[in-house]
Amino acid sequence: MARQVALPPTLTPRLIGREAAAAYISVSPGLFDRMVEDGTMPRPRLLGGRRKGWDVRELDVAVDRLPVEPGGEDDTWADVDGTQASALR
Repeated sequence: MARQVALPPTLTPRLIGREAAAAYISVSPGLFDRMVEDGTMPRPRLLGGRRKGWDVRELDVAVDRLPVEPGGEDDTWADVDGTQASALR
């Protein structure tokens, strides 16, 4: 893949393929396809011809919108109010 050789190692691609997108959100390609079809995950960008790529920023937003398991909310800071938080800075 010449395009990856052209990028500096610290710069990740903005658009990724189907299998990479599925791996990025930790699901199988088949489940990823179903999630795209039902609108849970974004549709791909067209890169010309039949080539498609998923925007990692859109994937991040879609993952942020996934439901959280009940009782799984992170309430680590729930007992700290605004006044206390300011005093900690």
